[in-house]
Parts: sequence; C-alpha cells; structure tokens
Amino acid sequence: MTPSADLSAAQRNRPRVRVDSHECIPLDGGWQLAAAAPDTPIELGALNDAKWLPARVPGTAAAALADASRWRPGEQYDFDSQDWWFRTSFPAPPKNDDDELWLCLDGLATVAEVHLNGELLLRSDSMFARHELNIGARLQPHNELTIRFCALAPLLEISRRPRARWRTQLANGSLRFFRTMLLGRAPGFAPGPATVGPWREVRIERRRTLVVEDLRSRTRLRGDDGVLQLSARIRSLQGQKFVSATLHLDGPSGAHSAPLTLSAAPDGAANEHLLQGELVVPAVAHWWPHTHGRPSLHEVRIVLDGAQGPVSIGAGRVGFRELSFGACPDHDLEREGLDIHINGVPVFARGAVWTPRDIVSMAPSDAELRETLVRAREAGMNMLRIPGTAAYESEAFHDLCDELGMLVWQDFMFANFDYPTEDEDFLALVTAECRQTLADIAGRPSLAVLCGSSEIEQQVAMLGLDPALARSRWFAEQLPELVRESECDAIYVPSAPCCGELPFRPDSGVANYYGVGGYRRPLTDARRAGVLFAAECLAFSNVPDEAAIQDLVGPNHAHPHLHDPAWKAGVPRDNGADWDFEDVRDHYLQELFALDPVELRSVNHERYLELSRAASGIAMAETFGEWRSAESTCHGALVLWLSDLLPGAGWGVLDHRGTPKAAYRHLARALAPVAVWTIDEGLGGVAVHAANDRPEPLKARLRVALYSDFQRPVGEAECDVELPAHGHASWNVETLLGRFVDASWAYRFGPPAQDAIFVSLTIDDSERARSAPLSQTSRFPAGYPIATEHHELLGLRGVLRPTPVGSAILELSSARVAFGVRIHLPGWEASDDCIDLEPGHTRTIALLQLDPQAPPNDGGLSALNMDGRVEISVEEQR
Repeated sequence: MTPSADLSAAQRNRPRVRVDSHECIPLDGGWQLAAAAPDTPIELGALNDAKWLPARVPGTAAAALADASRWRPGEQYDFDSQDWWFRTSFPAPPKNDDDELWLCLDGLATVAEVHLNGELLLRSDSMFARHELNIGARLQPHNELTIRFCALAPLLEISRRPRARWRTQLANGSLRFFRTMLLGRAPGFAPGPATVGPWREVRIERRRTLVVEDLRSRTRLRGDDGVLQLSARIRSLQGQKFVSATLHLDGPSGAHSAPLTLSAAPDGAANEHLLQGELVVPAVAHWWPHTHGRPSLHEVRIVLDGAQGPVSIGAGRVGFRELSFGACPDHDLEREGLDIHINGVPVFARGAVWTPRDIVSMAPSDAELRETLVRAREAGMNMLRIPGTAAYESEAFHDLCDELGMLVWQDFMFANFDYPTEDEDFLALVTAECRQTLADIAGRPSLAVLCGSSEIEQQVAMLGLDPALARSRWFAEQLPELVRESECDAIYVPSAPCCGELPFRPDSGVANYYGVGGYRRPLTDARRAGVLFAAECLAFSNVPDEAAIQDLVGPNHAHPHLHDPAWKAGVPRDNGADWDFEDVRDHYLQELFALDPVELRSVNHERYLELSRAASGIAMAETFGEWRSAESTCHGALVLWLSDLLPGAGWGVLDHRGTPKAAYRHLARALAPVAVWTIDEGLGGVAVHAANDRPEPLKARLRVALYSDFQRPVGEAECDVELPAHGHASWNVETLLGRFVDASWAYRFGPPAQDAIFVSLTIDDSERARSAPLSQTSRFPAGYPIATEHHELLGLRGVLRPTPVGSAILELSSARVAFGVRIHLPGWEASDDCIDLEPGHTRTIALLQLDPQAPPNDGGLSALNMDGRVEISVEEQR
C-alpha cells in the first residue's frame, strides 16, 4: 500500500483512544478542489488557479460543487468520470526530537494517491480503510498536501477476473472489485451523488510519551456485578519507563479502580509493553436499550506512573449488559428467528435501515447526527441497521447510539455482488477492513448484530442458481472467525435475508419482508407470512411535507407535479422495473380509502398528496400492530429507510432534511415504549393490545368508546389495568363492554352499530390525563371517514396556550370525529401530528418554537375529512 517502507504501516487496527499528552491538529481549512481528465499528471499544468474551488474537508467533490452553486442535489452528474484533486497547505507543527508526527487519513473515497510536497506517500484503493503515516522526517517549514482521487468510471471498464458467477441489476457489476459505497451508484433507488473525496477527517497527530498500538475492553455481567476486562499494547517514547498502571472506571455505579499488570511485550521491542487486568463493579448499573430501561455508561481511563510523572489514557465508555439470542442457549436462528434478549428480557427490536445523514458531503456534524438519532429514539425505535450498500459509520455515531440506547445492526460492506474473495489481494484488503471495523465497535454495548452481507444469498436464490454459490468460505468461515477473534458478543448472521430452503421466505431465519409494500399484498399478509425477523420491510414512497417538496426545484419555481422529472427523481424504484414505489403507495391508497389514485391526483392534487401521506403511515402502523402483539411470531422489524438521501418522496420516514414525514408520526405511536393499539380479528371482533416496555409495572386506566355517525356515543367501558414491567396484555372490545356489538362489523346483520372505536390508556381518570393519554388509538370498522365536511359541522378547534419562552401547548377538540388532523404552524414543531380526534374530547399537543421570529398564530389545522383549514386561536399568556 505504501510506496516507501519507512513510512510504517499505513493501515492500523488501533481504536481511537485519547492520550492526554498527544496533540491533534485537524487539517480542515484552506482546502481547494479541481476536476481534471483521468490521469492528469501531478504538475496539473492544465489547471490554472481559476479552476480551483474552495472545498470542505471532511467532504466530497459533490459538496464542493454544491457550495459553489455548480450542482444541486438531485441533478445528474457523473462524479466517477473525472479525477478530483484536493489540496491544502500547512506549516510544520513544532516538536521535540522524540515526538512522532503522524498524518492520519480516516477515509479516502475511493482510489486515491496522497502526495506530500510532491512526494507520493500512499496509494489507497478502499473507501473504508483508515491510514496513518509517520511523516516527521518529511515535513518542511511549509508543506503542501495533495490528494488525487482517480476517476472510477474508466477503472470499471477494465476486464478483471474472476468472472462473476451471477449478475445483479443493482449497480455496475465491476464495483464488486472496489471497496466503495454502492449508495450513489445504484440506479433506481440511490443514483447519486457518488461519494468521491476525503470524506473522513484528515489530521496530524503529535504523539508524545507513548503510543497505544492496541486496546481492547470487554464487559460482562456476573450475576448483578459488572466485570470489565482490559488489555492494551503500548509503545513508550522519549525513553519513558513505566512502573505501574491502574484502571479507573467512573459512572452511575460510582468510582472504581484496579491495578493492571504491566509487562514487556513478548514479541515486541524493548519499549513495547502489555497491560492486562480486570475490574469488578458490585451491583453495576446495567445498560439497556432506551425502550426498556436506562442506557447506563461508565467512563474508562488508564493511568500509567513513570519516572517523568503520570500519563492518562482515555479509553472511552463502556456499558454492562448481557446479550443473548433466544430464551435458551441452543436457540435455532432458522426455526426461531432473531430473538434478541437484553439482560434476560426479550426485546421487540424495531427501527429502520440507517442512511448517511448527509449523502452529499458524507460529513454531518455531531449535532446533525444527534438530531437524527434523537428523532429515531422519539419514534420509539430501538435498533438501526447500517446496510451493506452504505459505509461504516463514525465514532460519533456509535458513541451516540451507546448514549441514547439504540441497538445497532452492523452489516459488513458487502451487498448483492459475487465478490472475488478467493483473490489473495482482495482477501487481504477486506480482512484488514473488517479487523479495523471490529476494533472500533466490538466492545460497544449498542452493538447487537453483525451481518456478513446484504441480499447475496437472496440474489443467488432468486436467480434460480445453486444456493451454495452465495456461501463462500469468506462469509461462512473466515469472517465469522474474525468476529470470534475480536471477542465480540454480537450475533453473526451470514447474510440478510438468510436461512431456510429459500432464504427469501419470510417464515424462517431473517427476512426482507415486502409482502405489505413492494409486493402489494393485503395488510393481512403481515400475519399470514409468519415473519420471524424483518431486517428490511415496508418500503413505501413516503410523501414529505410541502417545504421538502419545494426543495425539489428550488425557490422561485413552480410546484412540481407528479410526472415532473424532478419529482420522479426522488421516487425510488428497482432498476429495470416498469413500476416504482409510488405505484406501490397508490395501491394501498386505493385499498384503504376505496379511491382511484389516478383520478384523484388528476382532479385534486393536494388531496391526493395528503391521502398518500396517510396511506403509507396507516399501512406501516397496522403491520407493526400485527408484529408487536404478544401472539405474534415476529421478534423485530426494520423499516426501509430512516431518512431520504435526496429531496422527494423516498423510502425514508424522515425527509432529506431530517424532518418527520406523516409516516413517521404513525410509526411513532405504533412503536412507543408504552402503547395501545387494536387489531381487527374478523369474526373474533376487535382485539385491544397494550405493551409496557418500561422496567417498572404500569398501573393505568383503559377506556374504550364507540361512536355512531362519527359523533354519537353508543358504548363505553373503563377499567383499571396493570401492565407488568417489560410486559403485554390484551382484551377484546366486546368483553370489555360486556355485550356483543359486532365491533369489527364482520357478521353484518345490518348497518354497523358503530363506525368509530377509540381506545385510550391513561395514568388516572383526571381531566388532564384524559386530554393527554399515554397512548390512544382509533379504528373505523366500516371504513375510514374521508368524506369531507364543512369545518363548522366538524367543529375542529385549536387553542394555543403559550408557556415559557420557546414552547406552547395546543389544545385540540372537535364535535365530530376529525380524521388525520394536521398541524400547520410554520416555525414550530408539534410533539404529535396526523391525529384522529375523539368527538367531545380534548387532546393537548406540546409545541416547540424552532424559529424565534415565528408568530404563534400564523397557521391552522386541517383534517382529511374537512374542507380547507381552520385558524388556530391564541390565548394570551397570563
């Protein structure tokens, strides 16, 4: 990999640790970018200064062009057709004779050459490799760093061996030879932009006193006690002599310490040492996914004492939890599916497939990452999957998942292709990549699943080929062995989907379930399919709100219609298919609302969009209701995707800005840690289900109310219930009422006795609790109320009551059932939206002011069964 042997190893497995005596100097300023024809020489004689643009690093060529207004997200641009040059200059940092200066390059996409002062230091052909170069002897008083990113398109045209044993339409098959991200290069669902450039941090590290060459910390539970085992390899600098070392741990369980054994490394130089030790924490605070408890973390620090004073090493944070799969040790993945238990408690894992927060720059800020992960947490999600079509995530991402209690399903970056894993050079490259990845994430409490690949077994089976073609030694033996070497306790799954005679059957192992969704099966298929665990599911073209739609064409342009190329560019499709996922959504709009979507969008475009927003959200919530019930065989499901990559009606439940879509709101109620929902059991009536994922029992009040003509009460029942910690309960509506009412309108002896059923779970029977239930759900046995009424007849009303600066309470009420109520209040964000209002009752919604200049009365309310909008009235603050 390195042209010069004296540069030391370019690719390291060292985890990121913090040595107090080190200095980190980010090279994040003064960067420029220029495009050139492939193989332009280093002199760049054809590029004058006028062709260089300012560039962000970390960042990409796409980000630089977007910043210069030379390209917009969503526009066609082949970033792989040119060479891209990045350059910056910097002064040499001051250093002592024994200090080491290292150039650290955390990610170069994809085929790159690194030059320092005109000297070629490194060639890299993996986007996923992290490089460190000892450059102390090569620095001048003033230095120029130049990185050339070679055009990938010409390289893809070069014939290579071995030939693929199967082909996919996902992307150019030659990409299987390159370690790069498929998102951005997958026509149909992720056509661009391709990631090209220094997408991760570039910095100089001034290392003094010592260098941590390797560090491994692993935790386990021994009864109620926590056990931390730590080992490290250090190399001392400046003639440092260390005489002792101590391991310190500080967190919710208090401060604890234990001595570490310090010994000479048996296979190293005289200045290399091993540290080993164990620390036991009595009655340790456990780490839980946020839905089931508190994700308690503890800071780890190593202090070495030497003749020149102590040196402190920050070794990150750890969590103490027990992870198992199934209730017994001989759990059968194929027969029982992926059944995750944390600390002995079964966890219904629900969430989404993660997509890069900023597909353009690939360098989101920590604040942007936190905002997106908090959105997922607030939606009741407790697991995110990093797919094999994407890229390994940053240290900041995994730190936040640990902190926020989000479980992580980590794919290794292999998807759909027949990778040349028998080639020695390729095998060496991916082995180093996976070792490096495991060194980064193996000891994290949030890590739950490691998956060898995405859809490789499915790809082979669906082509009618021998399934053994997909089960190479790499995925069956070598990669699992690397996982074992890392002492990682996450389960290893060879591919998603996998298991069974045909790996894409949903009733065995791990599935990708698109029965409801892409395959347009009825909602009842969610139960019939017998899903055990869905690593992907429920792909819909989810319509965003108006502000995100406007980003499709930019300011001062007309609103895009549904056949506008800008609109269609944001709708995902399978490459080569003559349909897209808007057609899928239209199918469910017709099934749920008995309306012709083609005619509807022809005569009432805005109403079509609003009903489309509701259709995908309702379908998702209904499906999760089936899967989350105590009687279900399903142990978890992950929606495709969390966020859109680009503006438009993509798979995400968040739009490209990270703002919730209507589908997100429906999912958030279905996935909440404390939730109540109903299931139509046909001749069995309507079942009420409630879940309490929290670690404490819940005493609550369950209330069922039935209405005729969407207004007149025809039945009501209340009872006190106690939900066990981490428990479920279920009832039948007619059992609660004490009489038969044909709640599901399945027997149909006549017109429906009720056309609306509301079920609420409250903490007591006070007026406040009734207006703010823990959870509320509705069901419409005779069909959804989408016939529009005049707002005076519906009686929809909203009163905004200001609270301390930056927040408010919105009280909603209606005389009749208000279906799909939306809150339109620019500059404010509602804690809930897309709500069904029970007639004669008040719901309170918390509001957060995002724009300090936004007035509280510049908005209104709409409903799917109401003409137009009604204004929100504002009560003056007392």
